[in-house]
Amino acid sequence: MAHISQISSFLSIVLIFLALCITLFTNPTLSLPALKLNPFQDFCVADLQATPTNSGYPCKSQVTSEDFFYSGLNTPLNTSNPKGIAANPANLLTFPGLNTLGISMYNVAIAPGGYNQPHSHPGVTEAGVVIEGSVLVGFLTTNYTLYSKVIGPGDMFVIPPGLIHYEGNVGKTQCRLLTVVADDLPSEVGVPHTLLATKPAIPNEVLISAFKADSKTINMLRSKFTA
Repeated sequence: MAHISQISSFLSIVLIFLALCITLFTNPTLSLPALKLNPFQDFCVADLQATPTNSGYPCKSQVTSEDFFYSGLNTPLNTSNPKGIAANPANLLTFPGLNTLGISMYNVAIAPGGYNQPHSHPGVTEAGVVIEGSVLVGFLTTNYTLYSKVIGPGDMFVIPPGLIHYEGNVGKTQCRLLTVVADDLPSEVGVPHTLLATKPAIPNEVLISAFKADSKTINMLRSKFTA
C-alpha cells in the first residue's frame, strides 16, 4: 500500500507541474517574443563556459540528452537564516537547457513565520503549487488592490505579469512550494531593498515625502538593509 501511495503522490506532482506549464503558456498576455523562442532552431543549450553578450550565451556545439534533464530540485533546503527562506533554482544558470525557452522553476522552503519580501518579476508571469504546509500568497494590482489567500498542499496560485507579490509561512512547520516563472533567467525586484539599499542611496527627502516619515525613521529603516 505504501508503494501505491508513493506512485499516487508522484503522479499528483507530475499533473500539478503540467497544470503550471499550461497556465503559463496559454496566458494570453504571453507572446512568442516574450518567451524568447528562436524560430530558426529547435533549441539553444547555453554554453556557460563562453562569455555572454548582450544577446545572451551562445549555443553549445555538442549537445547530449543530459542537457535536457535536471535533478537539482530535490536538494535539501536550509531555512535557518535571517530571512527564513531558501530556494533551489532550475534556471538558465543551473539548467542550461532552458536557454531561450522562457521558463524556469524553483523549489522553495519557508520556515514558520518566514516571508519572501514583496517583490516583482518585471514582465513575466509566476505560478506555483504548495507541496507542504500553509502558505499566505498575495499580490498587488496597479490600482492598489490586494488579492491574497492562505493555501495548502495541492493548491495552486498565479501571479499576473510584473505585479508585486509575496509568500509567507503562516503554519507551525516548514512549508515547501514549487514555482514556475515564464523566463529562463527572471529578474527580481525586491521592494524594500530597492528603496532602502541602493547605491548611491535615494535621497532622504524623496523617501520622507513618499512615506510621510521623518529623517530619523528613514535612517532607521536603511540601517536594517544591506545591498
